[in-house]
Amino acid sequence: MATAKKVPAKKAAATEKVPAKKAAPAAKKVAVKRTPNAAFMKALTPSPALAAIIGAEPLPRTEVTKKVWEYIKKHNLQDAANKRNINADDKLKVIFKKAQVSMFEMTKLISDQLLK
Repeated sequence: MATAKKVPAKKAAATEKVPAKKAAPAAKKVAVKRTPNAAFMKALTPSPALAAIIGAEPLPRTEVTKKVWEYIKKHNLQDAANKRNINADDKLKVIFKKAQVSMFEMTKLISDQLLK
């Protein structure tokens, strides 16, 4: 008969799986409502070229950007191969001053068309 090997007490204690203590759940952070930056909410008057696309009424920058994107999507002006580029039609060429711009460059060019 084969005899079972005895494991020393120290090793036996070390190899036993001891369930790890779970850390106490962290206190939940209370969601603080962010206040919008006043500079973004200030109504600005669009230039005549921009007004042909979004209308002549003064709008905050955020709304101007939304309306320009609505125009781009409505007229299918986003580049099919690279969605980050916008192909300008006749109205947008007046603002962009070139045939194609990136969406990041577009916001800068639109900001130049807003009158304070």
